[in-house]
Amino acid sequence: MLMQELGAEVIKVEMPLRGDDARYFGPFKNGKSAYFMSVNRGKKSISLNLKSPKGKAILLKLAEKADVITENFRPGTMEKLGLSYDEIKKVNPQIIYASTSGFGQTGPDSKKPAYDMLVQAMSGMMSITGWQDKPPTRVGVSIGDLGAGLYTIIGIISALYSRAITGKGQRVDVAMLDCQLSLLENAIVRHDVNGESPKPGGNQHPTITPFQVFRTKDSYMAISVGNNAMWQNFCKLLKREDLLENPDFADNMKRTENRDKLLPQFEEILEKQNLAYWEKLFDQAKLPYSPVNSIGEAMQHPQVAARNMIVETTDSITGKMKMAGNPIKMTNIPEEKTRVAPPEIGQHNKEIYGTVLGFSESEIKALEAEGVI
Repeated sequence: MLMQELGAEVIKVEMPLRGDDARYFGPFKNGKSAYFMSVNRGKKSISLNLKSPKGKAILLKLAEKADVITENFRPGTMEKLGLSYDEIKKVNPQIIYASTSGFGQTGPDSKKPAYDMLVQAMSGMMSITGWQDKPPTRVGVSIGDLGAGLYTIIGIISALYSRAITGKGQRVDVAMLDCQLSLLENAIVRHDVNGESPKPGGNQHPTITPFQVFRTKDSYMAISVGNNAMWQNFCKLLKREDLLENPDFADNMKRTENRDKLLPQFEEILEKQNLAYWEKLFDQAKLPYSPVNSIGEAMQHPQVAARNMIVETTDSITGKMKMAGNPIKMTNIPEEKTRVAPPEIGQHNKEIYGTVLGFSESEIKALEAEGVI
């Protein structure tokens, strides 16, 4: 989806009649997957049975013309289909072939099935999320899936740039588990330094204090005091200049070491006034903070609107749908407030098979009748 947002023509290859599994994931609007719509807008769809010899031959023809192939089957599946990187590069040596899987193309677990929650658990991500007196907690979004997708894009773009210089294509191998480990950069070095596995810290930052969510009289607010200058302004704002003289809180390391003595004092003060009261003071002091917004509140935020981060698509079944916009702003990509609706299964068969591959209408109808497309 992001590659399409950045200008790529993306052709989604789906099983005839059934399509992508994500078409059956909720939430649903008028019986149609809103989730599928949000991540497949603007793509084209062809239906193609890759288990059919004719289907394999058609994919090889498409690969001759493609810049990139990306797939997320379990390792070994594309090889069984006769569509491995080695086979594809025979017809297109410059192809960028990106494989995203749970555990990568190598290693003892490479062929195991994987889902987002499994790699969150295996990587240790869940062990540092939540509170110490509660069970391990899944991150509130599918960070295992999303992280792997983003890293795959980085790999694809890097491979395309390398090809522009060298003329050579290559394989991109991205594992969900690897990506989770990469995102745990702070936790891993903390373990290396301390020799102990980090524990969940709730809403607190592990190494900066005060840097967490606090309760106000009527709501919650996140406060981030990232350096000593901010610390001084923060104490002045709360009229606790006395803390500046306390050696237990002289620098960030000391404040973090003694947070159990420090934080209750702030909690007591902040709970006495409403959020709006503190927002005004924090704005005046230019201290970093944010109310803890609901998703609905975030979608209505003026900064979100200014950045065109909520866009709209219109579908014949669901009507108008709101979804997240493109976070990568580029001068050559205009900011549009609408998006092309996601495709139906095989919606672009005639365009791709006819215009791109040169199949006649009768040939396309024959392939449909045989269940190839």
